[in-house]
Amino acid sequence: MEQHVHASGHEHVTAEHTSTFELTSDDWLTPAGDCILGIEADTVPAEFDDEFVSACQSHDATITVTLRADGHEHVIEGRGHPDLTFENMRGMVGRTSDYVDDRTVAVDCDAAAADLDRDLVEALAEGADLECILSVDA
Repeated sequence: MEQHVHASGHEHVTAEHTSTFELTSDDWLTPAGDCILGIEADTVPAEFDDEFVSACQSHDATITVTLRADGHEHVIEGRGHPDLTFENMRGMVGRTSDYVDDRTVAVDCDAAAADLDRDLVEALAEGADLECILSVDA
């Protein structure tokens, strides 16, 4: 089961955050947003398919996040959690910790923004389109 999100890179994408990565539907980004990989996301967690959300609400669920931009790709593996709500209307966050709030789409991820392929990050900083595919194996 998959959810597809498309977003845009931005000149302030630095991907320096060591414990999270984020996509936002906001149309702006400040230099302080060092976890944000893309803006103007066309889908937010509150719009995700109910069946997808249910599948993610298990400790046994494996959630794979594939990020693609300008010919570059990075795959992040995380897991689900019973407290995931997918209720946020603005952004989605993957976390290396097990912290959950309404923006969280995966916990215990094996990578954060700072771990991403630097060629991918450079493409995003130059404004490349970002394709994010979330898949769940429950």
